[in-house]
Order: sequence, then C-alpha cells, then structure tokens
Amino acid sequence: METDAEIEASHAQAQARESVLAPEQEIFVTVSDALEYLFCPRFIYFMHCLDIAQREERRFKVQKGRELHDSREKVNRDYVRKKLNCVRKEISVYLTSHKYHFKGEVDEILFLDDGTAAPLDYKYAEFKDTVYKTHKFQAALYGLLIMEHFGVDVKRGFVCYTRSNNHVEEIDFQQKDYEKAKEIVREILMIIQRGYYPEGTKQKVRCVDCTYRNICV
Repeated sequence: METDAEIEASHAQAQARESVLAPEQEIFVTVSDALEYLFCPRFIYFMHCLDIAQREERRFKVQKGRELHDSREKVNRDYVRKKLNCVRKEISVYLTSHKYHFKGEVDEILFLDDGTAAPLDYKYAEFKDTVYKTHKFQAALYGLLIMEHFGVDVKRGFVCYTRSNNHVEEIDFQQKDYEKAKEIVREILMIIQRGYYPEGTKQKVRCVDCTYRNICV
C-alpha cells in the first residue's frame, strides 16, 4: 500500500506531466476562421466540430484569390511606399497570438514614418464605396498580431482591391474594433471547445451558394 508521501509524490508528477502537455493542447483559430464565422457561424461547427471540409477550391473567386496572393509581390510593389509613407515593409509574415489564441499570415506589414505599423491585405474584389465587415475585422485581427509581435501601435490598416485598378482603402481602427475582433475569436473558440450548434447567418441569400446547404438544418 502506498504511503501518503508516495501518493502526494505521484500526484505531483501527474500535475507536472499535465503542465508540460498543456501548451500542446492549446487551440488556435485562424484569421480565415474569423472570416468564415462572419459569413456564417455554422461554418465553424461544420469545419471544426464535424470535420467536414468546404471544398472551396471549386469556387472561382477563392481560386482567383489564391492566385492573387501567389503573385501579389509583382503587383505595383512600390506604390505603397510612395503613397502611404511607408519606410519599410515585410511580406507574407506568419504570426501567432498566444495571448488571444489565434494566428494568421499578413500579406504585408507596413512600417510607417510616424512610428506605427499597418497591415496591407490584397483582395480579388472591386471596391464598392465601402469596406466590408469581413475585410475590416480581418485587418483588425492582423493589427492585434502585429502589435503583440512587434510592440508597435497599429492605428490603421489598408486593403488593396485589385479589381478596381489596385485601389487602396484605409481603415482607421478604434479600440472598439479591436475589442470586437477579440470577441469574434472568443466565440469561435467557444464553438470549437463546447461543440455547440450556433445560429446561422441572418442573410439567407448567402445560403444559395453555401457548400453546407444540404446538411444545414
């Protein structure tokens, strides 16, 4: 029979093993997950809880977007330096936030002459007089990653709309934008960790071309 001291030692060893394994068990969502969530929260459930892939490679715009990201370094590469007061930039930077449990690859990080930084994202889309919510919060999430990794302020972000002659639109970030971005990540994590079936999008027009429309109830 084990003595009290042996039991305590065994318990301590078990706790030590758990503390070693804990970091590997952390869940990190991606910025792409956030875009899917904003389109429809049920995408997260189907993708992560049921492990059903979107098969988005069949969709024309997704394919074009991937081609764009592969070739973005060739597109007007000096434009941002001249027009946005950029003194330095880094391309295709993959960052992870251990503080908020998400990760993503920033197309370009611009370091500006006022000492701040800004994400620049390329979109295979036309600019239609407004920045979509998905684009805004994608940029805000990138801003959080940049601030955590580089320790600089991020007060704005930029989106380049390639189908509008590479029009660049500026997004001014407020603190509420960052708080909302963090809330989106928390909600995604909750769906994945608890495995609950969230409410679908209220914009039913999105259901017409949805890859999950045959299984969504």
